[in-house]
Amino acid sequence: MNKKEVATSKFLSLILRHVPERIGIELDENGWADTDLLIQKINAHNYELTLDMLKHIVDTNPKKRFAFDDSFKKIRANQGHSITIELGLRPEVPPDVLYHGTAVQYANSIIEQGIKKQNRLHVHLSKDIETAKSVGQRHGKPILFEINALAMFKDRFDFFLSENGVWLTDHVPAQYLRFVNFKGEFTK
Repeated sequence: MNKKEVATSKFLSLILRHVPERIGIELDENGWADTDLLIQKINAHNYELTLDMLKHIVDTNPKKRFAFDDSFKKIRANQGHSITIELGLRPEVPPDVLYHGTAVQYANSIIEQGIKKQNRLHVHLSKDIETAKSVGQRHGKPILFEINALAMFKDRFDFFLSENGVWLTDHVPAQYLRFVNFKGEFTK
């Protein structure tokens, strides 16, 4: 993605995940926005976006953050919302372990309280160390936690898999966590 596409993608994330009212659109109960109206309203905010450009951004977004419906008349973010929507996800059995990458400054809080969803609808978990590391680096010096997801599931915690492969849950209590280094080794 070039700089212009990255900037537009970030603006789309902001609108479709957090503040659709900033450009004067509404999302339906499942987070869908009318594609034509979205393009019109985004262009009114000094962007030059066409349907083809939007399709390109959706197709090439490395994190697969967005999805169209089958007709391309609606678009939504796949996960990461801070506004209440129903993504229509069904509980699924998670892998034995999942990973959470974050910044070192949050480690003590997570050790004490577990991983909380904060202002989002869900806690985001990765199926592999590299993805979790990449997420953690966005927030500062990264640290990784391994989550005993299967034990949580057996203890009746729900897990959901978003369209772009991010595992979601409401909270990860501290007893299901372990530090892990970037080589996949546990640390004390």
